[in-house]
Amino acid sequence: MATERGVRVSTKLRRVSIVNTLLNSGKVSITELAQSLGASEMTIRRDLEALEADGVARRVRGGAISTQSRSYQPPIMQRSSQETEAKMRIGQAAAELLAPGETTILDGGTTTLQMVRSLNPNLAVTVITSSLLIATELDSKPAAKTVVTGGILRNGEMSLIGSAAEDWFNDVNCDSVFIGAAGLTVDKGITEYNIEDTRIKQAAIRCSRRVVVLADASKMGHIAFVNVAPLQVIDLLVTNAPASDGTVSALRELGTEILHV
Repeated sequence: MATERGVRVSTKLRRVSIVNTLLNSGKVSITELAQSLGASEMTIRRDLEALEADGVARRVRGGAISTQSRSYQPPIMQRSSQETEAKMRIGQAAAELLAPGETTILDGGTTTLQMVRSLNPNLAVTVITSSLLIATELDSKPAAKTVVTGGILRNGEMSLIGSAAEDWFNDVNCDSVFIGAAGLTVDKGITEYNIEDTRIKQAAIRCSRRVVVLADASKMGHIAFVNVAPLQVIDLLVTNAPASDGTVSALRELGTEILHV
């Protein structure tokens, strides 16, 4: 695909852009997409056919409408098969940021799960998490001390939510927190699909000295249902999004460290 500047990008990135537009606007026009993405209308039709097959769009006359909502998030095992390569690179880079003796919080999510899988098994760190999947994965890291919060099990996520999980963070002080994001935008900052998950993230952010956000390119410019925190709270962003991305540029102007993978 050629952009307005004549630079060719992959079909995958073009479809990510279409999905983000669908999620934010609820509908897309073939003609408008062809113009904004610098592609032919036939190419856009093929993209929409593929997205309909994936279940994220339904084709209508002249375009498509979203089958998703700002408050809908597929189960974690389904999400683990999406953007796999990007999440692996982000997770590997994030794992290298931990220092021996550090106490960190790991948010429940597919990218932080990749981070845990990349941890050096000999790295002596204390990891606090509300994710049972992450806690299970940490069992293969003998040097890591794993602390699991209390709470109520959230079906489909294998994570703990509720006041018991939130209150747990009120009594601790941590070196860092690594969190994922459903969306990142200049206006809304970090956003999430689920209110209970949002409260856990907010509590974890409050008790951490450094906030690290792990987000692949598909999250840039997307707004999910619940506001988590403004961009100003982010100390470091690990992403595969290009440096020219609007949200990445805004974070850089705020003084946020950006680690591109």
